Amino acid sequence: MRDELSPKSAKGTGSGPIAVALSMPFPPRQLSDFRLQKWSAEKLERLLERERDQLPLWVPVALGCGIAAWFSLANAAWSLGFICLCALVALAAVTTMRGSRAGKALFCFALFAAIGCALIWFRSWSVAAPVLERPLVTVFNAEIERVEPVLARDMVRLTLRTGDNPELPSRVRVNVPLAKAHEDLQDGAVIQLRARLMPPAMPALPGAYDFSKRAWFQGLGATGQALGAITVLRPADPLFAMAGYRQRLSNHVQSQMAGAAGAIGATLATGDRGAIDEADAEAMRRSGLAHLLSISGLHVTAVVGAVYLLMLKLLALSQTLALRFRLPVFAAGCAALAAVAYTLLTGAQVPTIRACVAALLVMIALIMGRSAITLRMVAAGALFVLFFWPESLVGPSFQLSFAAVTAIIALHEHPRIKALFMLREERWLRRTGRFFLSLFLTGLVVEIALMPIALYHFHKAGLYGALANIIAIPLTTFVIMPLEALALVLDSAGLGAPVWWLCEQALNGLIGLAHFVSARPGAVTMVPTMPVAAFGLALLGGLWLCLWRERWRYWGLVPMLTGAVIIVSTRAPDIYITGDGRHVAIRDDRGDLAMLRTRSGDYIRDMIRENAGVDREAQALEDWPNADCNADACLLTVHKDGRDWQILATRSSHHIPVIALSAACRRADIVVSERWLPSGCQPRWLKADRALLSQVGGMTIDLEHQKIFTALAWTGRHPWTRYRSAAAGRDRGRERD
Repeated sequence: MRDELSPKSAKGTGSGPIAVALSMPFPPRQLSDFRLQKWSAEKLERLLERERDQLPLWVPVALGCGIAAWFSLANAAWSLGFICLCALVALAAVTTMRGSRAGKALFCFALFAAIGCALIWFRSWSVAAPVLERPLVTVFNAEIERVEPVLARDMVRLTLRTGDNPELPSRVRVNVPLAKAHEDLQDGAVIQLRARLMPPAMPALPGAYDFSKRAWFQGLGATGQALGAITVLRPADPLFAMAGYRQRLSNHVQSQMAGAAGAIGATLATGDRGAIDEADAEAMRRSGLAHLLSISGLHVTAVVGAVYLLMLKLLALSQTLALRFRLPVFAAGCAALAAVAYTLLTGAQVPTIRACVAALLVMIALIMGRSAITLRMVAAGALFVLFFWPESLVGPSFQLSFAAVTAIIALHEHPRIKALFMLREERWLRRTGRFFLSLFLTGLVVEIALMPIALYHFHKAGLYGALANIIAIPLTTFVIMPLEALALVLDSAGLGAPVWWLCEQALNGLIGLAHFVSARPGAVTMVPTMPVAAFGLALLGGLWLCLWRERWRYWGLVPMLTGAVIIVSTRAPDIYITGDGRHVAIRDDRGDLAMLRTRSGDYIRDMIRENAGVDREAQALEDWPNADCNADACLLTVHKDGRDWQILATRSSHHIPVIALSAACRRADIVVSERWLPSGCQPRWLKADRALLSQVGGMTIDLEHQKIFTALAWTGRHPWTRYRSAAAGRDRGRERD
């Protein structure tokens, strides 16, 4: 017995019971785990070695992840914690994965994610400006910084600098009725006006457009409406007449082509979208052709390509120049100058700047003899934009433009697609068919890439855009824009009228195509506000699929499909309440909407319909089954999940006796009001009056799962949010009582 328990017997042949027990469970398993880990690490290293040319493409992705994290966290402590976490990950990658490509990649990703978070944090601090606290009617002097005609709404939009006025923010935006606007309202002029100003609007519902965020980064502290006549105290300096020239050019184009053709022609020439009728703009959006109205990659590419080819062909006419000089270098330089001039002419918006930077990189690559159209060029453009305007990451313009370009280049870099569409000697019919197949496949891929972005920001996406773009893109690039440029050149000699007529017919054909496609059944898919997680999964899967080259890229389909399933299965809320409490909408099981105030403006109706994912017009709430409405309030019953919900909503400013109001509240499950309701109003489940809505903003309610979603929870507490604290709301409520 002593021998069996001795250390000697335990270390021997393993015949004793203790030796057998010690030798059985651990060593083989540890060896297999070690081999598995070693095999996985070696396989990852081999994959990353083959993908080494693609690794730099993830630098702007990492930067974007840091920027997105700052917007999502919406808290200084959490943002600082995110930066510290990234620093810890980078340190761990350096210490534990020293010398490996995976360690270097993880280190760089974590480092740039931290830089992105710090960059947008610094940007939000650096652009901080005073914001108007409450509505105000005042007379003030200001200098015009920017003039934007919005002819479709019969107004002109002025961005003003108020100077040292202590009552006002340093920069405000005012809408001026077209009848009160005159030619002296130009950039640099000093004016005096009377206006009603308001703080920048917060999102009316969870997931709705947040103008206050955009205004914060633009330095706008108030928006409003001009009242009465405007006096020009000092006219604009003619040396700074770019905006005036742009406006004169826009007016000239519209004078040569009537109606919608002139409005869209002016947009292509100057970027001025103010004259486009809302019906035409909606048709362009529904048909998937709205990208033609935003001066970005397509338009800059057309200008650069036309100038490059024109200069190259003209210079090649001289035998001396052709033999002694590198003509492509000179042509590329002229095209680069044309890109910069076109960007300045069209207002130098962020999408146009992004396209201009990409065009300049292409020209530089041509001069250096390198491949011009690559994903590295897209990554360089994204880095440039994110470094100077990191807030643009969360805007639809940045996401749509870069998603489209990335998808197009990734598609045409695929070996099979490249082999399918490469130039070859064949009959013209096959060559033409191959060209249109390329257009269709490119349009289809772009529509798939842009669909989650369009659904997230606009809650709707076109289904026939790929087919419409087969006609629209060649028509715009090879017919409309060259004709418009030729007509402008011929106008210097008074010979442009025939070319303007041809351009007008082409534009009318484009507009007719948009209306035809948008009117087809099922042309538009609408979904309610989707979860941010679903949108993030779709973007992550798309990036994984586009930025890698090896077969593991197809793993990106997993998050893409997961995000798609979440989007499709997202249930729309049953009740929508705007942040001011004035507008309430109820959604039934068939997807129809009923609104408390049927005379609400088009913006409110469209905003609620889009967030609900409803394409049909809303009916009046008094037409709802089991609804009892009068001039002051509506009481209705909503049946959900085997339960009847009693909802009371006020809709007037008339006095209601406290006793009657309290009794009505006790009979209701949910009470909604734009008023400060007295403390005696105690419904059974929720009281959404001005006191609560001023703290959390607009809200949506899912009655089936008894969940409430607020605008505050959607946006978070950023520097531009202006929700009151709960204590302030209680104090204000006591004052009202």
